[in-house]
Amino acid sequence: MPYSATPRLGFVGAGRLARCVSRAWSRAGYPVTAIASRSLGSARALADQLPGCLVAEDPQAVAARADIVFLTVPDDEIGAAANALRIEPSGDGARAVVHCSGATPVDVLAPVRARGGDIGGFHPLYLFGGVDGDLTRIQGCSVTIEAPSELLEALNGLARALGCHPLSIPPGGRMLYHAAAHYAASFALAALSETVSLWQQLGFSEDDALRAVLPMLAGTIETAREKGLAGALAGPVSRGDAGIVEKQLALLDGLGGDHATLYALMTRRAIELARRRPVPPSPNALAAMERSVERILDASRTAANVRPHQGVAQ
Repeated sequence: MPYSATPRLGFVGAGRLARCVSRAWSRAGYPVTAIASRSLGSARALADQLPGCLVAEDPQAVAARADIVFLTVPDDEIGAAANALRIEPSGDGARAVVHCSGATPVDVLAPVRARGGDIGGFHPLYLFGGVDGDLTRIQGCSVTIEAPSELLEALNGLARALGCHPLSIPPGGRMLYHAAAHYAASFALAALSETVSLWQQLGFSEDDALRAVLPMLAGTIETAREKGLAGALAGPVSRGDAGIVEKQLALLDGLGGDHATLYALMTRRAIELARRRPVPPSPNALAAMERSVERILDASRTAANVRPHQGVAQ
C-alpha cells in the first residue's frame, strides 16, 4: 500500500540533522508529530518550533503517532533504538523506521522488518552546522536513500521537499559510500589544516591562512562544477612542472613527520587527473613526477617497516 503523499513524521533524536530536516519538512506541509530525545530540553526546544508536535517520553510514543520514524541518533545507538520499537503496520502507528547514518547498514533495523515494518536509510550529504542557515544551505545537496519500493517513493518525495536530489544506493554499499564521502568533508578540512600547519611555519596565523585559502577553495569547487575534476585541476601537476614537484617533496621531507608522504599521496591522485585533461602534460613530465612520488612513498614504507624493531633488545 503506498504511503500518504504527506506521511506523519516522527524523530528519535533532536540533534543538528533533526533540527534542520524536521523544520524544513514542517514548512513543506509534512506533519512532524512527535520527537523523543535523551535530552528533554533539546526535544522541547525543537518541538516548540513545529506545530502540533509532541515531546514524547520514549521512542515508542513517537512510533504511536507517526507513519515514518526517523532515527537521528549516533550510529552505536541505532540498533538499540530499533529493538525498542514495537511496530504494528496494520494499526495507526508507524509503518517504517529509517535511520540517517551514512555508514551503518540498513540491516541493523532488521528487528523492525521482522515485525512487518519497512526499513530504510536516508543520509543527507551535508555538514549540518546546527544553525538556521542549514535550512537553505541544504537545498541543492544530495540524499542517499536505501529502501523498498513504496518507502523509497516516499523518501524520494521527502528528499525533494528539502530541495535535495535523491540518490539510490545498493544494499551493502553504505560503508564504502560513507568512507569516500569523507574526502569531500572531513578530509577537505584535514587538507586545510595541513595548509595552516605549514604556513604557520612562515609566521601566518590560522585566521590569516584561512582568509587566504578559503576563497581559493571556493573557486576550485565552482570550477569543478563547471569543468569537471580534471578540467579544474591547477598547479604544478596540471602544468607538468616535474621539477617543482620534486623540490616541494624534498622540502616537505626535510620538515619531518608525514608532510611529504601526504603530499606524495595527493600528488599521485593529481597525476591521474592530469592524464584526463583535454591537453595533458607530456608523458615524460608525468613519469618524472611519478618517480618523485614513489621515492617518497618507498622511503615512508621503509621507515614504517623499520620503526617497530627499534628499541628491541639484541
